Amino acid sequence: MSGSGSGSVHVALLPSAGMGHLTPFLRLASLLVQHQCQVTLVSPELTVSFAESELMSRFLSAFPEVNQIQFHLLPFDTATANSTDPFWLQFEAIRRSAHLLSSLLPSLSPPLSALITDVTLISSVIPVTESLCLPNYILFTSSAKMFSLFSFFPTASSSASLDAEILEIPGVLPIPKSLIPPLLLVPNSLFANIFMEDSSKLTKLNGVFINTFEGLEVQTLEALNGGKVIEGLPSIFSVGPFMPCEFEKRDQLGATLKWLDHQPAESVVYVSFGSRTAMTRNQIREIGHGLLRSGCKFLWVLKDKIVDKDEEEELDQVVGHEIMKRIKKQGMVVKTWVDQGEILGHKAVGGFVSHCGWNSVTEAAYHGVRILAWPLHGDQKINAEVVVMSGLGMWVRSWGWGGEIVVKGEEIGEAVKEMMGNESLKTKAAEVKEAARKAIDVGGSCEVTFRGLINEWKSNNQCT
Repeated sequence: MSGSGSGSVHVALLPSAGMGHLTPFLRLASLLVQHQCQVTLVSPELTVSFAESELMSRFLSAFPEVNQIQFHLLPFDTATANSTDPFWLQFEAIRRSAHLLSSLLPSLSPPLSALITDVTLISSVIPVTESLCLPNYILFTSSAKMFSLFSFFPTASSSASLDAEILEIPGVLPIPKSLIPPLLLVPNSLFANIFMEDSSKLTKLNGVFINTFEGLEVQTLEALNGGKVIEGLPSIFSVGPFMPCEFEKRDQLGATLKWLDHQPAESVVYVSFGSRTAMTRNQIREIGHGLLRSGCKFLWVLKDKIVDKDEEEELDQVVGHEIMKRIKKQGMVVKTWVDQGEILGHKAVGGFVSHCGWNSVTEAAYHGVRILAWPLHGDQKINAEVVVMSGLGMWVRSWGWGGEIVVKGEEIGEAVKEMMGNESLKTKAAEVKEAARKAIDVGGSCEVTFRGLINEWKSNNQCT
């Protein structure tokens, strides 16, 4: 069904659950629209969080030309999924319903030129795209370094390499076992099962989009596209960094931006651990003590529930009344979703305490803001390694995975002071920013990649 026969390009996108997956998909969709593609968004019914449904609504309002079709998900017994994480259960629901795309996608007009799906859907979607003779791509929502682990995972599993303290991936800097997402090492966990099923099917794809650029991950990208990691990989397209879009901005930022406007240039530490990282009350209060001890001005986006629909308690209850009184003299704490790109781009912000979710890393890179990495789960230690190796930031490795220990305020305060006082980090972050801007500029690698792909899609009007 590929190609419309008229030279036009029609691309469908199927994201998965969570803001860390949805946000880059919508940014990719906006880029495709800018390159004169017709875009259809295949939207799984019911989002896990309020933030997802609100972002989707704003995107569709900003891009009325984008077609949205609802994707009905079949019910299933969640007890069979080996997970209680609501986002992973949504991944699994989409995977188990993927066969329904066989009747949904052919109904679109004009016929599709390509389908781009979330990385967690590879093995479920391939039978559909093969039966429809439809070019199939994925958007990998993490770093190229993490993708090297993803693609090498079946080889590592079959050779017992995962038992070693250091994982050697051809062409890529070695990955210590301590960096590998713990759930990958848990037999039969939902995460490990999906990871294995999908990574073994990579060679059946037409291509992989990654929100990265050479100035951040040149060695890894060269290894992947040079066939060093595994043979037969499809082309890896580095199309980042994705810039935050106008539709992502929210009115609630008024007070936050007004506060930032009154702070000296590069004096504020921005603190955020992403859209689905919840910390214990003890750790939250140690962070509060640490930020106060640092002596730096700070803007702290606080979250104490995995899903925003469960957020009910006020800041005083979460942080503690006494700490909140002291914080008001030195910083600002908010418990709502914020436009992170606008905050990182503000002249007052000079550092970022981050969990190293990949969207956060690329946004910091685009704005040239140095990072104090505090990875907590999933791919975040591997992303933190990218931050350190690129010179964009620093990482206190002894803090471990989230929840393993309670990091004391004294340590947090010292690390924040060290980051903000490190002029070499500041200089290197500025260099990374320049490379990021060059990648997405006119004639940059991102634009060249999109032009080449669109020309290929235009010429590929028949199933071969």
